Amino acid sequence: MFNLLLKLYRKPRLIIVDIVLLNLVLMFSFILRFDVNWLKYFDPLYLVVISVLGLITLFFSNLYNRMWRYASIEELSSIIKTTFIINLLFIIFIFFVQFSFSRSIIIINWILDIFFLGGLRFYLRFVKTYLNQNQKIHAKKRVLIIGAGDAGEMIIREMRKHPELKKEVVGLIDDDPHKINLKIHGKKVLGNRNDIPRVIENHAIDEVIIAIPSASGKEVKQLYELSKIEDVKVNIVPGMYEILNGNVNLNQIREVKVEDLLRRDQVDLITDEISAYIEGKTVLVTGGAGSIGSELCRQVARFNPENLIIFDLNENNTYFLELELKKQYKDQINIITVIGSIRDMDKLRQTFSRYQPDVVFHAAAHKHVPLMENNPEEAVKNNIFGTKNVVDIADEYMVERFVLISTDKAVNPTNVMGATKRVAEMIIQMMKDKSETKYMAVRFGNVLGSQGSVIPLFKRQITDGGPVTVTHPEVTRYFMTIPEAVQLVIQTGSLGQGGEVFVLDMGEPVKIVDLARDLINLSGLKLGEDIDIKFIGLRPGEKLYEEILSESEGNIETEHERIFINNLEVIGEEKMNFVLEELGKLLINGNENDIIYALKEFIDTYQPRRDNIATAEEPLKEVGKYRAEVAGTTE
Repeated sequence: MFNLLLKLYRKPRLIIVDIVLLNLVLMFSFILRFDVNWLKYFDPLYLVVISVLGLITLFFSNLYNRMWRYASIEELSSIIKTTFIINLLFIIFIFFVQFSFSRSIIIINWILDIFFLGGLRFYLRFVKTYLNQNQKIHAKKRVLIIGAGDAGEMIIREMRKHPELKKEVVGLIDDDPHKINLKIHGKKVLGNRNDIPRVIENHAIDEVIIAIPSASGKEVKQLYELSKIEDVKVNIVPGMYEILNGNVNLNQIREVKVEDLLRRDQVDLITDEISAYIEGKTVLVTGGAGSIGSELCRQVARFNPENLIIFDLNENNTYFLELELKKQYKDQINIITVIGSIRDMDKLRQTFSRYQPDVVFHAAAHKHVPLMENNPEEAVKNNIFGTKNVVDIADEYMVERFVLISTDKAVNPTNVMGATKRVAEMIIQMMKDKSETKYMAVRFGNVLGSQGSVIPLFKRQITDGGPVTVTHPEVTRYFMTIPEAVQLVIQTGSLGQGGEVFVLDMGEPVKIVDLARDLINLSGLKLGEDIDIKFIGLRPGEKLYEEILSESEGNIETEHERIFINNLEVIGEEKMNFVLEELGKLLINGNENDIIYALKEFIDTYQPRRDNIATAEEPLKEVGKYRAEVAGTTE
């Protein structure tokens, strides 16, 4: 009984409106049927009867479980059924009471009931649509800015200049207690980060913008979690790595990405030293259209080289990068694109002969670990012999500086990719006393968002509905953003004197499973409800933990606090030539196990994770014999 009363309490006004309409419709039906004489045939008792029957029928109908402003054909069908029942009950009443009654009244009355009751509801829908359209024209999204600094001030100023954006800044948040209650362009600082949830609720905020380009990843994550309330959109001003010129504009504001949660302190570049070896020079970037290579091209262009040569085999990526750079540096830098492979010595010689590069950044490489485990001969061809080609041609044409992009996987390698990159480093080291060119290599870990990295894979899996696959719950990796890594690479080019293998400060390692959780949260999904994480086991050649410096290598500080030099043993030219000669033979006559065993013999720290390497010992007696001779023993 209580539930019935509660139900009645919730919809009395709606029922009263419909009862009034039923009474008016009944009178109007008599007027239509009998014209001016309708009162002769009309009995006021009819109004009482239709009111009682209407009240009972409407109360037990589902007509009020629907939202009028969303009225559709389904609601119209419900109205037809309800009014039919009301009129049927009215006929039954007339039959039993034996009133004299025109049958056509019932037909007219039912049609008018549908028209008036349905018309009212569809009129409300029309009004809602009209008002919504007007609101879309005039309504503004209410914006809260986190950060009452230069970036926050710029956003307020730009939004005031562009009313067509339909955004209104309600206020700001800042942790500086001296800024609380102060105003920027009339917008008050409403509190600190702990006040964010309260401010969002009290001021009906639609969008939050994190406007602190220098914020660390830890800070961004905390601010995001405080701001991510249902129906509130959280955007961010990119970090200083992305805002290369230090200026912020509204076009740069975007949604928070997982890279923001791993953001580290800004790299302080020694720009005078960089300009000294790049400005006015011809710079060539191999693999220039790849993830690292393309960012190298973008950032090298900031230092005003005379010519920038993009050397890559991928014609599509090269074309779009050329368009981007020519648009940004029109009439400032000569952008040259060359489609070619580092395996093609003739193409390299033709390119170096024609353009005479002063600086070379060698980023072209095969880097996908599992794929290279299955195709070791391709890794050797590209990462070793391709590198040797570029090194030799750079020496032939007296390039001033040569920077090899290496990897943390070259430290105590367990996979083919890391082993081949270690040999590439050996080639660089060998050139120290042989060439006037200053050769150097730079090691760093994974870069977020690069082609083939874990982030694009996770995004595709989330888009497909999951699960997100992680190799192991404890697997960790070192991560940098692409701009951060590239800035340090360019700085390294100014520090090298020849033969160094530099290592970058990678910060703290990150658990891959934590990265997956963050990406799921940023996608607006809930782990365990909307999507799952599945552990699939380590893939061939993968480590549980990556290393930057091995125990035997040590490191030497440089004038830049984020860049160190590895103290690695330098391989002599005789041994290096023997290594290359034997590998060249194996590419023609050997199988993949022969190649891997040879790499293992050449690199003391290489520990391939394969069970069948021992089967390759017999055809490689020459390798073992040579190593024994180098060690001063006999076999």
